[in-house]
Amino acid sequence: MSDPNQPADPFGTQPPSNPYEPQGSYPPGAYGAAPTPGAPLAGWGQRLGSGLIDWLALPLPAYIVAAIGQGIGGGFGALLTVVGYLAAIGVVLWNAYQGGATGYSIGKGVLGIKLIGDKTGQPIGGGLAIGRYFLHILDGLPCYLGYFWPLWDAKKQTFADKILSTVVIVQPKNG
Repeated sequence: MSDPNQPADPFGTQPPSNPYEPQGSYPPGAYGAAPTPGAPLAGWGQRLGSGLIDWLALPLPAYIVAAIGQGIGGGFGALLTVVGYLAAIGVVLWNAYQGGATGYSIGKGVLGIKLIGDKTGQPIGGGLAIGRYFLHILDGLPCYLGYFWPLWDAKKQTFADKILSTVVIVQPKNG
């Protein structure tokens, strides 16, 4: 018997209470479907690679512009430096927003991993993802311990992930 307070499910399936436990499947391409039930959690190496792409490789051209500006010096050099650093910040924030809106930052998409809410199994939204990037400051405070926490944590979470109840799973962008 269906609960009148719950919205109708057009696919006749109930989402799993925990998206990491195998409990059936969703129709391919189902809008709002949780990630593949039983999807494995992303490993530390995948997360590290994603972070290197997102924080270093992606804004690299902007860093180069800033470095050239510092090398030139003077008024024009200062302008190039400011423009370079502002562009780097803009790229990183845009990428964080995209990562929250879709689950995939550029780095996560390249490595086939996805950021989702632990309870919902859905992307967390752009605003929370930007907040998560700032919360990674906490991961770095105690000798970068929070960045290494996924190595032994059951859910492979950093401190920022624990605060926001997020996990990173292995799920290619087309899946």
